Amino acid sequence: MRRLGCLVNAAVATILLTACATTDATSGSITARASDTGSLTIGVRFDQPGLSERLVDGDVVGFDADVARFVAAELGVAEDAITWRETVAAEREEALATGAVDLVVAAYSITDERSARVTFAGPYFETGQDLLIRRTSTDITGPESLTGRTVCASTGSTSARHVEDRFGDSVRLEEYPRVSECVTALLADQVDAVTTDAAILAGYVARNPELVRLVGEQWSTERYGIGLPKGDHAGRAAVNAAIRKMIDSGSWRASLERHLASSGVEVTRPPEVEGP
Repeated sequence: MRRLGCLVNAAVATILLTACATTDATSGSITARASDTGSLTIGVRFDQPGLSERLVDGDVVGFDADVARFVAAELGVAEDAITWRETVAAEREEALATGAVDLVVAAYSITDERSARVTFAGPYFETGQDLLIRRTSTDITGPESLTGRTVCASTGSTSARHVEDRFGDSVRLEEYPRVSECVTALLADQVDAVTTDAAILAGYVARNPELVRLVGEQWSTERYGIGLPKGDHAGRAAVNAAIRKMIDSGSWRASLERHLASSGVEVTRPPEVEGP
């Protein structure tokens, strides 16, 4: 009987330890926050037509915004319980680390450097770096013709780093916090080209086709992921499940066609979501 009691106690202890471990694994996760508060703060961009743009009434629309809403709904958060916070490229890692935002869905390219500070779910979209130029420009035909030019990119973006790594001092790089500020500089003849992902630039072409155009030569591969606080593996699994569901349900393709197809972005097969 004494031995049986020990075995029972050991089994109970194992169950309790397992329960505690499970609680610890999820208590600091965005899944717990969504469940406990019914709300989430999501970092997005406010100036990317087709992807994520804030309208005058305060609503945020675009493909990235649709992805964010779908993920939030799968985590049990209603649309009116989402707080949208503008999170420019240079602020995304810090915003997640400090808890200023719970998720970042902002044309956020997955890189090894960022993965050291952020846990990524996804990818949920793939695109490539391109160049936006004035409609009247005829002497910029691709990255090989940028020598001696002034190129604008958003601060802290992979696009800015690609320009530095590829061209060094042969190209003058101007950095602004927002792509929209780069486009303003382009239209004011202060820079020769704007570079970022084609999916972002296409929205500006759709808005001002008589003023700007895409060069149309993509020279990188950008895989968009959803940023979570570092180490939130439970949250990553939940967000990955939501992305897969959005793809399988047809909502992913419908959103892309609604927001980006008219801008000239090719709607292809979705990328393979990585991990659990």
